[in-house]
This record gives sequence, structure tokens and C-alpha cells, in this order.
Amino acid sequence: MASHLLNNAILITGGAGFIGSNFISYFLGKYPKTNVINLDKLTYAGDIKNTAELAKNPNYTFVEGDICDTELVSNLFHEHTISGVIHFAAESHVDNSINSPIQFIKTNIEGTFTLLEVARKFWNGNKNYRFHHISTDEVYGSLGMDGFFTEKSSYQPNSPYSASKASSDFIVRSYHHTYGMNVVTSNCSNNYGPRQHDEKLIPTIIKSAIKGLKIPIYGNGKNVRDWLFVEDHCKGIDVIYSNGVAGETYLLGGNNEFDNLTIADKICEILDKKVPNKNGSYKNQIEFVEDRLGHDFRYAIDASKIQTDLGWKALESFESGLEKTVDWYLKKYQSK
Repeated sequence: MASHLLNNAILITGGAGFIGSNFISYFLGKYPKTNVINLDKLTYAGDIKNTAELAKNPNYTFVEGDICDTELVSNLFHEHTISGVIHFAAESHVDNSINSPIQFIKTNIEGTFTLLEVARKFWNGNKNYRFHHISTDEVYGSLGMDGFFTEKSSYQPNSPYSASKASSDFIVRSYHHTYGMNVVTSNCSNNYGPRQHDEKLIPTIIKSAIKGLKIPIYGNGKNVRDWLFVEDHCKGIDVIYSNGVAGETYLLGGNNEFDNLTIADKICEILDKKVPNKNGSYKNQIEFVEDRLGHDFRYAIDASKIQTDLGWKALESFESGLEKTVDWYLKKYQSK
């Protein structure tokens, strides 16, 4: 990592969530002398248990609070001399954004603006300090059967969630071009792995299966996603934060395209081996439900830019990553 990024402290927002908590564990393991300040509101998507292992680490500080709280964010910058921001915090569940979009607008747009504005004023033009904005491939809309998203793809968000993330991406971009801030943005494909919220597809399939419930699959199950193991994503974020070019965007994907029904089948096959069901295969519990409004058909990432420019690529095979994920959730659900 570039040494100037380790001089003081790094503010990580949303670090009690799925990707954020995995990243902090990875980051402090690799850079044990860096001070990490984790600011998280602990909404439904954040869980303090996700970072329980870090509580005794003298270089880790947890702060419960809202990224929209200008006074709180400003106080953190001054108290800890923040030299970098890695911004995970976001409302991210698409169904929730359809039912109640206002919180997505507030957190994802206003919250990102608040962080940028405080950082801009505190850093006062110091281009050694960096703001890394974590975004999603959903800002690009829906792909057909062919092609991939690249850094040059046009934005076509189709849900209130993706629209709010697209807006935040543009605000980050504007702070680089208007104020010269040292910002980078990364847009990733669907993450999977330990600590993901129960509402997401893979945890929902696992939990429903082992509890004997119907496994809900939207529409005909043919919607396609590219899946990225969370640890590979964490490594990619580290590489971008450390070595990415200011003002640039980098796409991270796992090169693992599967439709939702195939994902359900694969998980059921793993569960059939690990915890056999006396009533037969878990696949018998799969049930198609009414499709989500504005459900994008396919997302897929071309990650060649970060591979070529920064030397990153996803290393975890989908088979091994999925088995690790199933094992983690089995331990979680069977212990209750």
C-alpha cells in the first residue's frame, strides 16, 4: 500500500455490514498498524457481531452513527486525523427500495455527499488523501444475453436502489473534476460469502431449505448474475485504494455467470450431501414466485481493466466459494 495512505487513520463506513466487515477483517490482518474507524448506523443490514473479533484490537474503533450526520462525520475527521475514506455504507436491498425509496435517496445520495464535503474541507486540497467509493454493477441497467459491462458502459439504472447508487457515483466523480479530490470508484458484481444478510438470494435459499420452507425464486429463475466471492472483492478494494489512478473507475467481477435457478440447484445439491433431508432433495422445496418489479435480466462484468492495470483477478472458484458459504450459514442457522 502507498505509505501516505497509512500515515493517520482510515474511515470505513458501513463496516458492520456484509462486505464492509469482511473488508475490515482482511485489511487489519494485512495492515495491522493502520488505525481503522468504522462508522455504521447498525440498520437491519449491519450487525455488530460481524466485527466482534476486532473489539480488542487497539487500532480498531467502532462508532455507531449516521453518515448523513455532518457534525458527527466532521468530529471524526478532526479527532482521528482521517487520511482516507472507504465508503461501503448504503441501503442496498432492491425490494426495500421499491417499497420505500426515501431512505435510499437519503443514505446513498445525501450520505455520500456529506462524507465528500467533510473530506474536501478537512483535506483542503491534499491530493495524497483518498476517497474510495464502493458502488454496484446495477447502475448500468440490464444486459441481454450477450456482452459485458465495462467502465465505459452508459448508466441506465432501473430501480430506486440503482438510481441512488448511480447518483452517488456521479457526485463522487464531480468532486474529482470540480475540486481535484483524489477519488476512485469501484463497481462490483453480486457478492456472496460469509456474513451476508439473510434477505439476499444465497442466504435465503440456504435458510429456507434447512428450515423446511419453500425456496422462493423470482419469475422463471432465468435472471443471470455474475458472482464474486467477498474475499476476492476485499482484495480488489485494497488494490484499488492503494494503487488506483485518481478519478478512475474500476469494475470487479468473478467471471461466474449463473441464473438464479441454477444457483438454487447448486446449493440444494451441496445441502443434499451435507445435511440430507429425509423427504428427498431440497430441490423439491423450490417454488417460483411473482417476479420483482423492474427485475434486470442479466449483469455481467468485464474486469479486464483492473486485471491489466492493477494486476487483480478473482481467484476463488465458484464451487469452493459456494461450499465455504454454505458451511458458514449451516453453522449459523444450526446453532440457533
